[in-house]
Amino acid sequence: MKIALLGYGKMGKVIEKIALHRGHEIILRKDQTTTFEGLQFADVAIDFSVPSAAVSNISQCLKNGIPVVSGTTGWLDEYSKMEALCQEKMGAFIYASNFSLGVNLFFELNDYLAKMMSKFNQYSVSMEEIHHTQKLDAPSGTAISLAKGVIANSNYSDWSLKKNLDKNHIYIDAQRIENVPGTHSIFYKSEVDTIEIKHEAHNRNGFAIGALIASEWIIGKKGVFTMRDVLELV
Repeated sequence: MKIALLGYGKMGKVIEKIALHRGHEIILRKDQTTTFEGLQFADVAIDFSVPSAAVSNISQCLKNGIPVVSGTTGWLDEYSKMEALCQEKMGAFIYASNFSLGVNLFFELNDYLAKMMSKFNQYSVSMEEIHHTQKLDAPSGTAISLAKGVIANSNYSDWSLKKNLDKNHIYIDAQRIENVPGTHSIFYKSEVDTIEIKHEAHNRNGFAIGALIASEWIIGKKGVFTMRDVLELV
């Protein structure tokens, strides 16, 4: 398939390498200094840009009838607008805070554990996420997705970057350390023990492979989807 890469930073380059290995063609490599010229010839667009560019990138794709897969985080206050635009244009759109197969299985494990632990109020929940120093948003989109998974299956009402803000808030410790692709941990602590689940990415390849699997899957489809649809986890 012919791919438009919207965002040509570290992730864009990893996606390009794996896409070419899988037999695909890159017809557009867009960064902040280039235009959308050639987008109309793409079979699918993959957006790994920056929060300030994501809405424009996704909008351009939907308005031009190009299926779009976005892994950019930090712009979700406008997600409902993109969802509505996709429906209006009868387009195809997938957003995921993380495209890694392992992380999406981790999301399911997180939901299951939260349901099970909701009966045991002697445990308090906290989270830790560690990423490279170039990551622009904190907490990560993946951490927010994990927190929402706990909230949906427990009595917690929100998350916070401030420790001890409110007993109904899940504290997220967001750390930025050089050369860390992404590590996420959820802790259930009581006075007598701690239960921990953890996902640690070893490199960016898992994110790129997942984004390409989603791109291959979305061809010919209409609607707003998630990785649960792609991986048939629903």
